[in-house]
Amino acid sequence: MKAVIQRVNNAEVKINSKIHSSISKGLLILLGISVYDTDSEPITLALKCINLRIFDDENGKMNLSVTDIKGEVMVVSQFTLFADARRGRRPSYSLAAPPDKAVPLYEKFVNEIAKFAPVKTGVFGADMKICLENDGPVTIILDSFELKQ
Repeated sequence: MKAVIQRVNNAEVKINSKIHSSISKGLLILLGISVYDTDSEPITLALKCINLRIFDDENGKMNLSVTDIKGEVMVVSQFTLFADARRGRRPSYSLAAPPDKAVPLYEKFVNEIAKFAPVKTGVFGADMKICLENDGPVTIILDSFELKQ
């Protein structure tokens, strides 16, 4: 499981030119799920994301988590995080989990995040347009495989 985490002032997901969901200050998490992911990855990765201290404290030091600032979280599925572009010009997505496996793991991740912060989502498999104002910018990439090492 891979997560691209962006600290945002706001973010919104549009589907068919209509706003589907939006958040104010918090985290936008693009989430990719691989064919190798199991039931344990969503919990481990969600807890890591929610506890990252990447928001400024009163001294301007990144020392607060999204829960500390009472921020919101938006989670958007993104199978292209498992693109393999080592050969040729067309990426392979064979490492991305198919929907029947990915959807339950995605939902488990979202439900784990929801225990700690208000969470909004995109629509799994939909053609979405994401608008955001990255704060900093601060962008962090996490891989559940690397967290195990």
